[in-house]
Amino acid sequence: MKQLLSPLPLLLIFFSLPIALAQSPAQAPLAQPPAQTVASPPQPLPLSPPQSPLAQPPAAASPPLPLPPPQAPGKAPSGPPDVTAILEKAHHFDTLVRLLKTTQQDNYIAKKLNDSSQSLTIFAPDDNAFGKLSSGTLNSYNDQKKIQLIKFHMISSFLSIPGGFQTASNPMSTEAGSSVDYPLNVTTTGNLVNLTSGVVNTSISGTVYADNQLAIYRVDRVLLPLYFFQSHSPAPAPSRPARKKAPMAPSVSTTASDNDGQDNNDSVQPSAAVCLNHPLAEISFASSLIAILSFLL
Repeated sequence: MKQLLSPLPLLLIFFSLPIALAQSPAQAPLAQPPAQTVASPPQPLPLSPPQSPLAQPPAAASPPLPLPPPQAPGKAPSGPPDVTAILEKAHHFDTLVRLLKTTQQDNYIAKKLNDSSQSLTIFAPDDNAFGKLSSGTLNSYNDQKKIQLIKFHMISSFLSIPGGFQTASNPMSTEAGSSVDYPLNVTTTGNLVNLTSGVVNTSISGTVYADNQLAIYRVDRVLLPLYFFQSHSPAPAPSRPARKKAPMAPSVSTTASDNDGQDNNDSVQPSAAVCLNHPLAEISFASSLIAILSFLL
């Protein structure tokens, strides 16, 4: 009996509890403190794919600019080296430049270098070198001799220092003429190049200009050719053809003419000189004289 009544109180309590709860007033909910938000680290934005550039509207065409006025044609930059301009830029070559211009050898050099297959080596005496000449030497030369003097300082090939001169054969030929009439000898010692003309000895003291076609070297003396100091007999005049001698007229013996019976006073022309020393000659002369006198009388 006690075991059956034991769960009864529990059931009563279970059914009475909701009634008690329904009768008690509802309490207001307690205010909850505001939740603190923790700042989250910024998230990287996703990269958007590159967009193709928008087509720009065509720009309005600008009016054409006025053309500049035509300029006078200048000297073309390409061409053979200008020897006089090179020497003027190097300074101290005034005498040589004046000689090149007065003898028109500057044009001769330009024409030669205008052919790419031609080359030239020039020995350039400076103003001090010309000052070492005897007074009045240049003035005593005529134009042809001045041309030969300048050409004696030119070799028609490109010679480098020192290799080009080491392989050169003596005597070297110059533009002045053959190596027989205008010999020029060269010797080298390391990079030193010595020149001799048979009259003047000098050496190359510096390079003024050099490329693969033209070389200009400074020298301290004017190279006077030996040909200027040799006596040269003038060339013989062409022989004239011998004149043929006219045939001699035959000798005319002394005769008396009696044509038409008229008297003629003819002159007597002996055919040869009469030797009066011989007795027979005297008798013959006397007989002839008597015959003439008798005829005239």
